[in-house]
Formats: sequence, C-alpha cells, structure tokens
Amino acid sequence: MKMVSAGLASIFSNGYRSLNAPVSVLRMLASTGASSLPKHNRNNRKSTVLSYLSSSKRELSCLSSKVDVAQSATTSSVNGYPEYHRLLPCPSQNGPPRVEHLVVSEGGPVLEYICKALDLPPLFVADLIHFGAVYYALVCPQPPLSATPEQIRIFKEVTAPSVLSKRASIKGKTVREAQKTFRITYVDQFVGAGTYLRVHVHPKRFPRCYEIDWKSRIIAVTDSYVVLDKPAGTSVGGTTDNIEESCATFATRALGFSTPLKTTHQIDNCTEGCVVLARTKEYCSVFHGKIREKKVKKLYLALTAAPVPIGIITHYMRPVNIAPRLVSEDFIKGWYLCQLEVMECTEVPWPDSVIQENYCIEDSGWPAKDHAYECKINLLTGRTHQVRAQLAACGAPIVGDSMYMPAAIAEMANPGLNPFGKYKKYTSQNDKEMAITEWIAQYGKEPSVAIGLQACQISWDDSEHFYEARSPWWRSRKA
Repeated sequence: MKMVSAGLASIFSNGYRSLNAPVSVLRMLASTGASSLPKHNRNNRKSTVLSYLSSSKRELSCLSSKVDVAQSATTSSVNGYPEYHRLLPCPSQNGPPRVEHLVVSEGGPVLEYICKALDLPPLFVADLIHFGAVYYALVCPQPPLSATPEQIRIFKEVTAPSVLSKRASIKGKTVREAQKTFRITYVDQFVGAGTYLRVHVHPKRFPRCYEIDWKSRIIAVTDSYVVLDKPAGTSVGGTTDNIEESCATFATRALGFSTPLKTTHQIDNCTEGCVVLARTKEYCSVFHGKIREKKVKKLYLALTAAPVPIGIITHYMRPVNIAPRLVSEDFIKGWYLCQLEVMECTEVPWPDSVIQENYCIEDSGWPAKDHAYECKINLLTGRTHQVRAQLAACGAPIVGDSMYMPAAIAEMANPGLNPFGKYKKYTSQNDKEMAITEWIAQYGKEPSVAIGLQACQISWDDSEHFYEARSPWWRSRKA
C-alpha cells in the first residue's frame, strides 16, 4: 500500500477540542470500490473511506506481565495491518497510531458499519467503542490543504448543499454545529448516510494500570471528592482515544463506586502524586472555581540533574499545543506567563540502577550521574509541562525526562540551538520559524513511565483541606 508523506495541518479546521487527534502522515486507503479496500468491502461497494494514518511521538514501554498482543499478532495478507482480536489483555508496548476517517454511505448500526468498512472483528470494534475510541459528526469536517484530489472529491460529494438539504438529521443546524464530534457510546447506535466517523484503531494504552494496587493509592475519601496518589505512567482522566485505562476509572472500581469519578485537574502521565477526583458534577464545578480563584495550592518535588537557584523563576510559554513546549525568559506578547517558586534545593544521590529499572527511567544522556538535586517547588501558575520546561530552560532538566533533557543537553553543547534560549540566534523571521520546526521535530519523546517529578502536596481553602503523597519513587526501591 502506497504511503504518501505530508506535513498535515489538523484535518479539523473548526478548532473543537475533541478533534485534536495528532495527524501528520496522509494515506489514502480507498474510495467506493477502490482496489485497496479489503475484499469484503470491494464486493459490497458500500464504504466510502477517507483514511489518515496518524503518527506521533507516543511510545509507552511499561512494566507489564500481560500477553503482548501487538507483538504476537501475525500480519494480515489483506491490508498489511496486524490481525485484530480484542483490546485486552493490554499489550506492554504501544503500536503505531492508526486513525481512520469514514463517511457512512448506507445507514445502520455503527458497529456493523465499522466492521465492514475496516474489515475488523465485531468484538474488537465493541472494545474500541467501550474505550471511547470512536467518534461521529453529522457532517464530515473540512479536509486539510494537503488532502488528495480524490479525498476532496469525496468531501464535496457528501457535503454538497443538494445532499445536505435532504438529510433530516441536520435540519435546523449550521454546518459548523453539524461538524462537531461526539463519542459513540453504544454498539447499536444508528449512524445515517453521510455521517462522519473517526475510529482510533490503535488507542494509546496504559499497561501500568493493571500493575497498580489502586486501593493503596487512595489518600482520602469524602462525600464530595477522592484524593488519589496517582502512579506515574498513568493518565488522570484518559486520552482522546482511551477513557477506560485511566486513574478515574480504576479508582472508581477500587472503591466500588457506581458513579464514575470525575477529573478536576491534570498532571502529566509521567508525573506521580496528588490528584483530586470529584464524586459529583457539582463538586467538579466547585473545584474548578477554586482553581480559577487561585485557592488551590500545589507543591511539587522535582529531581533535577543540576542545582536550581532558590526563588521565583519566570518564563513565557509559546501558546501552541505541541510538545515539547517552548519557553522564553523574555516577554513575548500572547505567550503564557509561567512562574514557579523554588523553595528548597538539596543534593541527593542519583537513583541507582535498581530504582531506575523499577520505574523504567530513561537514560537521556546526562553526563554526570553522581548527584541529583531534590527541589521543592511551589507552582504559581499551572501550564502544561510548565515545571519540566522551565527547569530544562534553566539547565537543570528533570531526571528521566526524555522529552526535555536531550534538548537541554543540546543547548548546553551548542548555545543558540534553542530558538528561544538565552543565546538564540537568527537573522530573520523565516530563520526563526525553521529553527522552531527543527527543534520540535528533533525533540519531544514521551517518557516511558516515570520522571523525577511528584505532586507532593495539594491544599485549598487556606489549607482547610490538606493532603500529601507518599515518598517519591526515587526514595524507594519498591515499584
């Protein structure tokens, strides 16, 4: 099957949050009756398939005693993909992302249609729906500029005014409203002709969820909320393509609750520590309000590769939702203010090989590993990757942070490489844009399980509610 590489803007031009699937390689599978479709579909000639293979830097290699389904699967002679069975048991390693975009040509149950269109077994598709990996929109979103002529033809065909005017399901809605996506929630859900489907065939997996004693990670349970000591290598509330393997889901089950716990705030997958999960929608809104009013205080412990000066550190973060995040010491209009206060910085031993193996700590090339530095940090603003990006910009990246440590090492070896570092150098806007593109393309590998970062304390309402996590992983030999 021919692969066509292209730098891709988001396929979804309207900016809906639920549409932010990473898409960077374009591949046309087929249109109705195309020869590259599975034989089953070519015979029925009922499927219109706009397909994109999504590539990203998502790699997760964690502790797992489960059977590695992805590695044991044989290759299908029909389409080059592995044979599919079930999503469980969870593989110990993620396969390459695969996201399929379909336009329904004949109405019917969604599970049946996806099975026929993508030649997938019913139980596997049912698992995808259970994981929250299938989305729909009444009208197909606008394709990207790099779409092929055939894809553009299909889009125009299914969104022509003469076609849309005959669809009762979108009467009274604007095109923008009809292009908004929602999760498919049950296997028998009906999808009419012209409905757009997005299927995350390879959802991001979190095998460490199955290794954790979740009851032992519960810090507090009240009528309104639960405080969890989140393990590293897990997602707080799930991802776009996987809401099943999350802290909220597993904590709900561990406590025997019938109503799912709700996410009130996030910490990175590779970070451990205190997380507040709401038991009701009402308290979820209450806690969001406390965050907005800055009534919630969060303290972190960071294990850095170099010492960090005591005091407040200020940077400005580029307002683009792409990792690694770029920060600058200089004020840049439109960039987000990032501030943290380093309260303590103590020299400690670098974690030994046993501890590093237990937590899959990656060797990111830091040259000196005799000593590390444990820093207590008061987070004054809460930006994604803020602590990690700011400490790396100070020349003190977090131990095990494969996303930011290699970039910090590169900048130290070649000052000026970082497009927004202290020694930045470019003579034109074009040079700067090229430097940014190269920097992001070269760095940003997601850590396997843990990095040296823990949300060690959380409190709110002037410490009326105060909670602490257990000792961080680098102080213990137990996973």
